Amino acid sequence: MAAMKAVILAGGSGTRLQPLTLVTNKHLLPVYDKPVIYYAIEKLVDAGITKIMVVTSPGNIDAFVKLLGSGQRFVPRGTTAKQIQIVYGIQNEPNGIAYGLFIAEDYIGKDNCVLFLGDNIFLDDITPAIRKFKKGAAVFLKKVRDPKRFGIATVKRDKITSLEEKPAKPKSDMAVTGLYIYDNTVFKKIRKILPSERGEYEITDVNKLYLAEKTLHFHMLKKEWFDIGTIESLHTASRFMKKRAKK
Repeated sequence: MAAMKAVILAGGSGTRLQPLTLVTNKHLLPVYDKPVIYYAIEKLVDAGITKIMVVTSPGNIDAFVKLLGSGQRFVPRGTTAKQIQIVYGIQNEPNGIAYGLFIAEDYIGKDNCVLFLGDNIFLDDITPAIRKFKKGAAVFLKKVRDPKRFGIATVKRDKITSLEEKPAKPKSDMAVTGLYIYDNTVFKKIRKILPSERGEYEITDVNKLYLAEKTLHFHMLKKEWFDIGTIESLHTASRFMKKRAKK
């Protein structure tokens, strides 16, 4: 099995969270008792990943370094290592999720990788999906009430048959969440895609290339998933985590 590293994307202007994000990055906002990005790091470390690149914008890099350092606050389980490794990448322009991953190409090297959008919080254990991953790509799907807000997958007979990015008339209610596993061919695929109408290198276009190869797999999320993009979702996630901590 190829080794696995992770990339957490933590850029974005967080316009829907203003005025909170006028002074800080949304991934640094608190969800109950810790910053949003802690949930991503802890989820990855629990799944056995100890090498992580955090990709953010130039203006936010100092704050992330101050918060996360070299990874010294996170201790991997089941190893003799005293800490995980966190390194940093800079995405100068907000030109898409796929481009954010592309920045990490040299860091990933010949390994496979998990791409984690840092403003997502997952309650499911992702360890089994990471352990059994061999090649191709895997996405994590969740049924949603408002599919127009998300990338949507249509599934037939346990296979993804189509992908659409924020469709006006969704074919299904299965959202593609902000968590992906890729083999090493992902960087060749990113080189093949063109910017979308909004000028971004879309991760959906990368996933469509895996779909065309018949190597795109999926996992259904059973537990809660929060996408911290609005004041309401930030508040809901905080309330949920507070309840969970008290149990």
